[in-house]
Amino acid sequence: MNSAPSRPVPSRSARGTALAACAAVSLLASGCTGSDGADSDATTAGRAGASGIKVALITHSAEGDKFWERVRKGAEAAAAKDGIELSYQSDPEAAGQAKLVREAIADKVDGIALTLAKPEAMKSAVAAAKAAGIPVVGLNSGIDAWKSGGLMQYFGQDESVAGRAVGDKLDSLRAQHALCVIHERGNVAMEARCAGVKKTFGGRTEILYVDGTDDDAVTDSVAAALRQDPSIDEAVMNGAQFALDAVKSVKDASSKAKIATFDLNDDIVKSVQSGDVQFAVDQQPYLQGYLAVDAFWLYETNGNVSGGGEAPVLTGPAFVTKENVASVAKYAAKGTR
Repeated sequence: MNSAPSRPVPSRSARGTALAACAAVSLLASGCTGSDGADSDATTAGRAGASGIKVALITHSAEGDKFWERVRKGAEAAAAKDGIELSYQSDPEAAGQAKLVREAIADKVDGIALTLAKPEAMKSAVAAAKAAGIPVVGLNSGIDAWKSGGLMQYFGQDESVAGRAVGDKLDSLRAQHALCVIHERGNVAMEARCAGVKKTFGGRTEILYVDGTDDDAVTDSVAAALRQDPSIDEAVMNGAQFALDAVKSVKDASSKAKIATFDLNDDIVKSVQSGDVQFAVDQQPYLQGYLAVDAFWLYETNGNVSGGGEAPVLTGPAFVTKENVASVAKYAAKGTR
């Protein structure tokens, strides 16, 4: 789809002025905080839903994945600012995620923000939302599928670009043999990253699929690959927690391989500082969640569509290395990077 999707603003125009006014009241209320700027639970609860906008954030997150805590934290910050009633749900299985989208449609939400880790499986659910007049935005996964799938906007990292940047980085570090580890088979973002690495890296690139639901299995699989081929001098992981697994793998295999990773958290910041992880690629998940939810307030109150509905809003890649990690550490400690 080359043109911006049609927007159901006219059907909601009767409340546009009221939404803006309510949001303004909400923003004024947000200024009435303590000296540290932190809202009380009562204040936050009082603002929730003040704008009259209901948004569902639906991701493919597995339980306990800290990456998605950052996405959710950003989404909740935007919802609190805008007076949006936000619900968050996730299911790592595409069929389950699509079911959650249909439930949100039945709940008559005003907007749905979702990930497209497996775009084909989400097509019918997205079409059902559009048929119901509910705008949908994408975040994090599916940058090559959001526009053709009829989504209004997209916020995230171009994973192919990020992968190619990592390949170039490995060349600059004089690496020779990279192992790119995918912990969720069929996830388009991870596949694109490793394909990007392979495209630009001048050395040899191998793909290893592991079971991301079991950290011990990840550690054992990576360690086995390192033992089998000692020429592997770089393990490229697709998630912060899996990079920490790989640190154990290198020790278990008595390998000299370095570790690089996509995505960031406080533990990875510490690992970069200590040298256990060579570098990380930050796609800024907090920002993805924040922008995806804030997009609905802008759309409902002012008809704004970021990128004009034609171009994605990129949140990465940003390299975090030992040289610049100190500037990121304080935000990672707060859970916002």
